[in-house]
Amino acid sequence: MEDLEAMQPGSRKQGVFSTALHHLTLFFEQFKSFIKRGNVLELAVGVIIGAAFGKIVSSLVSDIVMPPLGMLLAKLDFRQLKLVLREARGGEPPVTINYGVFLSTILDFLIISVVIFFLVQAVQRLHRKPTAPNPETRECPRCVQVISRRATRCPHCTTEFEESGAEATASLRSGV
Repeated sequence: MEDLEAMQPGSRKQGVFSTALHHLTLFFEQFKSFIKRGNVLELAVGVIIGAAFGKIVSSLVSDIVMPPLGMLLAKLDFRQLKLVLREARGGEPPVTINYGVFLSTILDFLIISVVIFFLVQAVQRLHRKPTAPNPETRECPRCVQVISRRATRCPHCTTEFEESGAEATASLRSGV
């Protein structure tokens, strides 16, 4: 009964409760706006696809690349390469350094890196926007170098320009 009396408006416990409720509501509003951003969902999808892609590449390396490579290197299974530090004793397993698994993991990483590099390059080519010509510059008609639109002589080939309308044209007089 005392707890109900303490929760009455104006009591000290009621103030603490409403403040905690206010902070909790504010937290959920901020969290909801964070989740609604497109970047969070895109990141989650990217992580999931990346994990699946990693499994595919690991299978490619261990099941397709490593067996022929092992055959070329005296029928060697890379995953079985290990350095024995202590032989098995009684019921204890041997203590080993499994450097073959490490080499396979490095190969996984290198293949994933190369594939991601080519994927990023392809996406960048698709999203490149052509650069807009700078309105302050133009090309010299003789040497095709970029020069200022206000120039009366090309600093590269010394061609002189005359103004005719909005576009400057090269004069026949040239210092070359």
